[in-house]
Formats: sequence, C-alpha cells, structure tokens
Amino acid sequence: MNPADQMATGEPYDYLIVGAGFAGSVLAERLHAAGKRVLIVERREHIGGNAYDTYDDAGVLIHPYGPHIFHTNSADVFGYLSRFTEWRPYEHRVLASVEGQLVPMPINLDTVNALYGLNLTSFELESFFASRAEPVEQVRTSEDVVVSKVGRDLYRKFFQGYTRKQWGLDPSELDASVTARVPTRTTRDDRYFTDTYQAMPKHGYTRLFQNLLRGIPVLVNTDYREVIGVIPHRHLIYTGPVDAFFDHCYGRLPYRSLRFQHETHPTEQFQPTGTVNYPNDYAYTRVSEFKHITGQEHAQTSVVYEFPQAEGDPYYPVPRPENAELYRRYEALARARTDVTFVGRLATYRYYNMDQVVAQALATARRLLQPEAPLTAPGAAAT
Repeated sequence: MNPADQMATGEPYDYLIVGAGFAGSVLAERLHAAGKRVLIVERREHIGGNAYDTYDDAGVLIHPYGPHIFHTNSADVFGYLSRFTEWRPYEHRVLASVEGQLVPMPINLDTVNALYGLNLTSFELESFFASRAEPVEQVRTSEDVVVSKVGRDLYRKFFQGYTRKQWGLDPSELDASVTARVPTRTTRDDRYFTDTYQAMPKHGYTRLFQNLLRGIPVLVNTDYREVIGVIPHRHLIYTGPVDAFFDHCYGRLPYRSLRFQHETHPTEQFQPTGTVNYPNDYAYTRVSEFKHITGQEHAQTSVVYEFPQAEGDPYYPVPRPENAELYRRYEALARARTDVTFVGRLATYRYYNMDQVVAQALATARRLLQPEAPLTAPGAAAT
C-alpha cells in the first residue's frame, strides 16, 4: 500500500522511520521482513544517506559526500549486507604528502625509512619510536596519544596540521579518541584498515539500498515534521540529529562539516592510491579518486577534494568533554520518550563507521520485535 492509500484508509503504519541512510534502511528492511507496516521519510532527494553514490556527467561512479569505504570484523554484519549486494574485494590505501614525498599512512616501516633516509627493520623501528616517544603520565588528548607513541616530530608531520584543519582545534584540545583511531605500525603493512572483511558493493551503494528497501514505501524530499501529524503511525524511529528533534532546547551539539569539490580529469588515473592526505599543505585535508575505490574502468577519472568547515551538514561530532555532557542532557530527554526510538550516528551523537551503524540497527530491530524487551536506549550499539 502506498503512503497516500494508507493515509486515506486511516490504517496506521507500525513504524514511521525518519531517514533513509544505513540506520533507517536496515531497520525498515528488518521490520518489513517481520510483517510490520513501515514508511520511511527522507529530507534529501535520494536514499542512502551519505553513502549514496551516483554517476557524474562523465559517467564516473562517484560518492557525492566523500569516499565511503566498507570494512568490518563482524561476520553477522557482512553476511546480512551480502543478501543485498555482491562485493568487489578492496583494501584501501592512503598516502600522505609530507615534505615533498608521498608516504604510507598510517605510519609504518616504509614511512619512517623514506622520511628519514633510513633502512630500519621492524625490530629497529620499535626502538626508533621508543627513543622519540615522550612520557605522558595520563593520556587525555589526541596530542598525548601520538607523542607518547612516536614522538613530537612525527606528530607535527602527520597529525597536528591535519587535525587543526579537520576539527578547527589543536589536537591538545580534542579527546584522545580522535587520533587513537589511526594506528602506528612497525611492519610494511600499508593497508589503511586491517578488518577481516574489506570490500565495496559491486554495483554501488545506491543499488544496495534499492535492494534493502524493495517493497518499502519511501517519501523523499520530505521533512518529517511536515507530515508526522497527518501520517498515522504507532511508533517513530528517528535517525536525524537528536538536538534538532528537541528543537535545540539545550543549545546546538557541535559538529564539523565538509565542503566537497568534485573534479573530472581527462586521464585514466590522477593519483597512485584511492586517497592522498595533505596534513600540512593546502586548505583541503585529502583528495580521493573514485576509480581506485569502485574498480570502474573509464577513460576519464573523477576526484573529490575535502575542505573541513564549521557550518553545513553535520558529519563529525566534536569529541570534547563539554559536548559529551551536552549530549547526555539530550540523551535523558530521548530515554524518556517511549514513543520514539533514536538510532544512528546523528541520533546518538557518535562517530560510528558504517558497519557499526548496521550492527546498531540490527540490534535495535531485534529489540523492537520482542515485545517483552525494552526499546533500544539511545546510544546503545551492538558489540
């Protein structure tokens, strides 16, 4: 039954879901498969959230919201998504432009040898790091994480400038979790991720979402606030910004946003890897070339430059103690709403990878389908 017919009959949907990204789409599929009546409303003109991909004017498959690389250690998550897509194996590699050289990132044996003109072994690299590491009594900030492992010179070359551009703050002002996400290796392993499952949807993310949402009505270009009063439903699932849901009553949760500059070049290859980071030069943080990532063969190539900024769509929660405290106030309001379930990165003010969002959505669906179990708490993620 389409949304218009549903409204005409007055028969309520079991679930009205706000947002057609991974959180909302996975929940919609699981609830629909269990026989529930589900409707998704999406403010953008397309499904897929930030993972949406499309062909540009040159016919190159691009990610309009920046590169989305799928990786996970969860067999359950990978197995679930495999129902809706074939995969192309892909291990992402990143180079960093430092002092006129392109060197592997995360920092590894080849990185150090190239930068310092050395010929260290893995064992010797451990001693190299130890000799430059600065003792930190208690690791609190992103600066502490790096200088306590590899010292201040590598910190300045790879992390300080990049972090200042990305977050608009010095690493000394940010929670340790920011730089802790990036490992340091003593081997020559130049893969950006080391997860068990690393692959890209063979036919793109949008096709994956189309398969996920087959048979489920979706209203795009629709603000849920404009229709929530006229679409009968028993329960609301919300995947948008939690502070916006409560009309920013405690103030806005801080986010960093991005501006994307897309370019197409009349050459088969623009750069040697999927992504090149620019920690110290230029206003952008990185450049990604999509054909490396998608495996598409094409006479031309398309790239995207990422410029961090304060205003715009919310992408990255800013990890500072005062922001976590502000979120806890909104979390308390969310927990009190038994008629609404809050799921996803924006609704729980977390920087989740795609697989973590899928895991959270699967766990939430299981709880919703068990009447005796409580509705999922905001911020709860599957492990």
